[in-house]
Amino acid sequence: MRIILLGPPGAGKGTQAQNLTKAFNIPQISTGDMLRAAIKAGTDLGLKAKAVMDKGQLVSDDIILGLVKERIAQDDCKNGFLFDGFPRTIPQAQALVDNGIVIDAVVELQVPDEKIVKRMSGRRVHLASGRTYHIVYNPPKVEGKDDVTGEPLVIRPDDEESTVRSRLEVYHAQTEPLVAFYKDLSKTAPTKYVAVDGNRDVQVISDEIISTLKN
Repeated sequence: MRIILLGPPGAGKGTQAQNLTKAFNIPQISTGDMLRAAIKAGTDLGLKAKAVMDKGQLVSDDIILGLVKERIAQDDCKNGFLFDGFPRTIPQAQALVDNGIVIDAVVELQVPDEKIVKRMSGRRVHLASGRTYHIVYNPPKVEGKDDVTGEPLVIRPDDEESTVRSRLEVYHAQTEPLVAFYKDLSKTAPTKYVAVDGNRDVQVISDEIISTLKN
């Protein structure tokens, strides 16, 4: 099972990715992990990527695609794989098609922007322990204080409302067009497109995705 997960930041892709990789016994592949591994291993592509990153530039689609092809040729991908944060753009998605890399299913987690803002901007963290809370869904016993130590909780910069909104803007501009791309592709290629309401209980969402993909 070769899966792509789409959805805005904060839609719960990380949690669903873990459940899907277990259900289908496939690895989760993120471009960040691949880049770090290739650089550490000193492969040709890794050295090219490092040279670009050392200049503070973005790694080209050609290098990323080369890394993807290397990675999915490895033994642990023989049952398939789940792409995490890739492809991000139409050219990357088209490159997969052009290289004959068939995707079995594209799962889009749909969550309205306002729900995401509420979900992410309500997060609070106890930095020393990593314990996380949510002012609505999982509030601390005392407002603004860690349950165990009583120390103050903080909002991470990534969870500030303004940051969440700007990340959503980037998603809508760059990544959301992939939804239309894969809907079209599903009409002519053996790629199933699945839209899922991501604003429900985590287990309910997982069960729905897994049963849809297995049928």
